[in-house]
Amino acid sequence: MKKLFLLLLLPLQLFAQKFTPAEIAAYEAQAKKVNIIRDNWGIPHVYGKTDADAVFGLLYAQCEDDFKRVELNYIEKLGRLSEINGEKDLFNDLQIRLLIDTAEAKTDYAKAQPWMKKLLDAYAAGINYYLYKNPKVKPALLTRFKPWYALLWTDGSIGAINTADLTIGELKKFYTGDHSPTAYVPVIKDQQSGSNGFAFAPSITESGNAILYINPHTTFYFRPEVQMQSEEGLNAYGAVTWGQFFVYQGFNEYCGWMHTSNNVDIADMYAEKITKTDKGLFYEYDKKKFLVVQKKMTIHYLEGSSLKSKIFTTYFTNNGPVMAIREGKWISLKSKNRNTQSLVQSWVRTKAKSFEDYQKAMDLKANASNNTVYADAKGNIAYWHGNFIPIRDKNYNWSEVVDGSTSATAWKGLHNVKDMVHIYNPVNGWLQNCNSTPFSVAGKNSPIKANYPTYMAPDGENFRGVAATKLLSIPTKYNLDKVIATGYNTYLPAFEILVPALLKAYTELPQSDPLIAELKEPIAILKAWNYQSSESSEATTLAFEWAQKLNPIIQRVYINPGEKDQVENTIAFAASARPNELLDPLKATLADLTKRFGKWQIAWGEINRYQRLTGAVNEKYDDALPSIPVGFGSALWGQLSSYRSNPFKTNKRYGFSGNSFVCAVEFGKKIKAKSILAGGNIGDPSSKHFTDQALMYSKGQFKDVLFYKEDVVKNAERSYQPGQ
Repeated sequence: MKKLFLLLLLPLQLFAQKFTPAEIAAYEAQAKKVNIIRDNWGIPHVYGKTDADAVFGLLYAQCEDDFKRVELNYIEKLGRLSEINGEKDLFNDLQIRLLIDTAEAKTDYAKAQPWMKKLLDAYAAGINYYLYKNPKVKPALLTRFKPWYALLWTDGSIGAINTADLTIGELKKFYTGDHSPTAYVPVIKDQQSGSNGFAFAPSITESGNAILYINPHTTFYFRPEVQMQSEEGLNAYGAVTWGQFFVYQGFNEYCGWMHTSNNVDIADMYAEKITKTDKGLFYEYDKKKFLVVQKKMTIHYLEGSSLKSKIFTTYFTNNGPVMAIREGKWISLKSKNRNTQSLVQSWVRTKAKSFEDYQKAMDLKANASNNTVYADAKGNIAYWHGNFIPIRDKNYNWSEVVDGSTSATAWKGLHNVKDMVHIYNPVNGWLQNCNSTPFSVAGKNSPIKANYPTYMAPDGENFRGVAATKLLSIPTKYNLDKVIATGYNTYLPAFEILVPALLKAYTELPQSDPLIAELKEPIAILKAWNYQSSESSEATTLAFEWAQKLNPIIQRVYINPGEKDQVENTIAFAASARPNELLDPLKATLADLTKRFGKWQIAWGEINRYQRLTGAVNEKYDDALPSIPVGFGSALWGQLSSYRSNPFKTNKRYGFSGNSFVCAVEFGKKIKAKSILAGGNIGDPSSKHFTDQALMYSKGQFKDVLFYKEDVVKNAERSYQPGQ
């Protein structure tokens, strides 16, 4: 028994299956069918005989660039973070286990169509071959990747988990047996970043070709830039989430696609009627009793150098897993947080050759987390708000908990694409979405809100939507550079509302108030400001630091039906705020800046910085280390060129999310495109491509995309096969 106990404490890596001679021979044979060319920015251009070969090469290249991120994404989706991070992630893992069934993923792999199974096998083989060829790389947990791992995701974002507004805290409370009544506190979803997508029709471009602007806002280094091509018709370029085998946001020769996230209701909360008898727990449905399904879930967690485990008895009704208790009622969640069809859709759209092809991909109705902004070589532009949208009874408020004991609240299939909020080729010639309402996507030509159920598009307006609509409404003939300049416009429309309210409050102060003298200079600076951020602007520093101290209602971007959106809340706040609600935060801002820098008169570029961390354990942002000034700011106040920064126990602010991979692409007889990344494409600090784009990124200066192989070869830094 003692020997067995000691074995359980040994690192899991020691028990890793070694790759068999047959597996190694298969990996090496496939590697010979792949060529990877690294261009002068370190971007991998992967060429394979077949689609599966391209997938194999892509995953090998991703592991070369940042294996830690590839592995971590799958550790999370397997619900195994606790095995490396300890007990603090126990309930994160439990949430994942409740929402993503690995047994279903294995079954779906076994039943996959032959073409998809080849891609899944190649995905795992590419990673495993990397581990075989690089024995010095020590995985944190996963020493062998399985083909079904790729079926754990919905859509293209590793973070695309939808729990309505059920929280980890509520989950912990329920599954630790704490059923005491507590008041439910709504969570304001954090949306200081978001994403932007713009499409421009031939009628408003200089060349007469359509242009697409791809601008996801994520945590930095979340998606690298890649190209994958095969002799089976694949040739996609763009951003791919680490560990993903398809281009998530990008383009091919014929069309391009940009995704923005939304607040479409795709997950619902149900109050269950539970009764306990000597035969077990039962839930009620249409006045009949059904046994609550109970599943034992064992989650391992690291404590010191050993693994311990906790066993949870989890509960499921016909609606889904029980995730919380509110007002004494068990709350279950109905969602689709793992959907093999979404992987099928994500792949086939990368090979679309026309608007009709792309529409067929959309007809799969499997994208559960995204809007789509589209443009193509035939001059079409289009927008779809969501894609996977369940049909529900309009008499219920689906943003709240509904009765789970009646079939009246059951999902009734999925909406057809033609019935969803969408628009094709608007007469104004442009489309925009900035995680904002679809009812301003084409200005005056946008879809009409009254024509759709509220759960289909509860999204309100935000200040990036305001900025985009205003800028795009200015008559312009666009080219790539003008599109990029529009996307990097530093206009901050929120302050057109907030600053005048501050100035008014200042003028209303009694002459005897000491704040008149104390605030005279900063008020003068803000009064002269043009609401544009810049590195040299003191007004930008004052505005950003002050606004974050105001009523948090003005930061609320995602809303439920019937609630005021961010713009409405900000207008209401500015109109009704008492003078002290505006002036006291400015006084506090001056004091805080003076404490941090010895003065409050400080340019935004001095305080707002870019510094890339190496990923070393316990590494922190450091004011004493080199950093780059950045003139952009938070998307929360309408900045299209999003740059979210915070002090991290530092005096200066350091960026960590916002513009990450940004690309403008023009379709025509030949693709023309420009792009930029936050820092660089490779996660190895010893690589010159770790920060080779950082200065350009801070200035909004783009590099030319190398789409055609002859251009890639001319700018090649290295050409090799996986394993070489």
